[in-house]
Amino acid sequence: MLSENILYLSAGELAKKIEARAISPVELTESYLARAEKFGPKLNAFATLTPDLALEQAHAAEREIKAGRYRGPLHGIPYAAKDLLAVKGYPTTWGVKPFAKQVFDENAAAIEHLNRAGAVLIGKAAMIELAGGMGYRFASASATGAAKNPWNTGCWTCGSSSGSGAIVSAALAAWAIGTETWGSIVCPAAFCGVTGLRPTFGRVSRYGTMALAYSMDKIGPLARTADDCARVLSVIAAHDARDPGTLPLDRAAFSYSAAQDLHARPLRVGWVVNAWKDKDLQAGVGKVAKEAMRVVRRHAASVKDVRLPEGPWDEAGGVIVNVESASAYENLITSGRTADLTDPLGQIAGYVNQQISGSDYLHADRVRAIAQKRMAELFDDYDVLAAPTLPVAATPLEMNLEKDLSFPDPLGALGNMCGLPAVSVPCGLNEKALPVGLLFVAKAGNDLAAVQAARTFQQYTNWHKAHPPLH
Repeated sequence: MLSENILYLSAGELAKKIEARAISPVELTESYLARAEKFGPKLNAFATLTPDLALEQAHAAEREIKAGRYRGPLHGIPYAAKDLLAVKGYPTTWGVKPFAKQVFDENAAAIEHLNRAGAVLIGKAAMIELAGGMGYRFASASATGAAKNPWNTGCWTCGSSSGSGAIVSAALAAWAIGTETWGSIVCPAAFCGVTGLRPTFGRVSRYGTMALAYSMDKIGPLARTADDCARVLSVIAAHDARDPGTLPLDRAAFSYSAAQDLHARPLRVGWVVNAWKDKDLQAGVGKVAKEAMRVVRRHAASVKDVRLPEGPWDEAGGVIVNVESASAYENLITSGRTADLTDPLGQIAGYVNQQISGSDYLHADRVRAIAQKRMAELFDDYDVLAAPTLPVAATPLEMNLEKDLSFPDPLGALGNMCGLPAVSVPCGLNEKALPVGLLFVAKAGNDLAAVQAARTFQQYTNWHKAHPPLH
């Protein structure tokens, strides 16, 4: 078995070793599977392991590479996919007991792309039930139980991509696919000390993926580094006629090369001073974030304080998500099967969401149009905005999230309503040795700017190389 130090290498570093035949895809897959079998149950990280499929794909990759048919930097690299992406012939449970035996006869579009790239799927990552679309009060809102944070197993991993965060943080796979409607990629990235990329809305096809909010759902990677995330996005980004929400051909594709000069286009950074209210920002998080911004100031073309436009962004975003989720889960709600959900809020919220009027939804959508205009104007002066990803570090597993983890999130609301790309990177540890995340947000379509800012930060820091004390 390969050592833990090897398994914690970035996907880019693993790719170099595989291409040079210093390690084999089969050896790498067997090592990740052994680690996943050891730590996965302790962390409630996986909904399903797929060892037979993984070894089949690993052996195929090994044969192809030996024959000189190297497909690229994901070839032979093991990953996990959030359990709302369909994988042909395997359970896709959406994190809920009512769909525990749900199996699809085709792959999600993102899985199709990864198969063509030669990536190796070792399992389906655990998730919050229905990706949190019904609301939830507790981290235990999942058919697999609360996902536990590798940095402190008494703490949560955050967001509906809860298993994806745990898997990458604990090196149970080289990277993972998550989804975000409002925070569920960048939140587990921050809590778990990994890197997460939320792409521009419409860049990645959602065909074969569970819907939560049709106008806000996005698919993206969590990985060791921003470079890894960009490599994955370059594979899964594409127009898809099966998903009317994907961007046109000329705007959906994402071209990326790790050899790109990070300093060829100096970035103008706006440090968001009103991303979080002072009362919500933990002292330890604020201190770490300020240290991180000193690094950014040394290496960006300019860094200036900036304020987000004022508006009812949280409220409008909440109405959009609630109405669209009530539509997506209409059959489940009307059948009464929400009673089978784990979380008490999830059992009732769907009925409440169905009572929101069409007029309220249209008003919220008009607010979104105003938000898009104001954010576009803001990006006339800045390439990226930066702020702490969250105002808090990882929270206790038993916390009532509705009561004790509720705070205004204007940057999250604006970012997701407006379909803006973002990258969260680890930027330090608080006084309890828990990770803190730094978020870079860019203009819609300018995913590369967010990646460039994150890569530059990681070029001058080593927080993405830190390992949790997992035993």
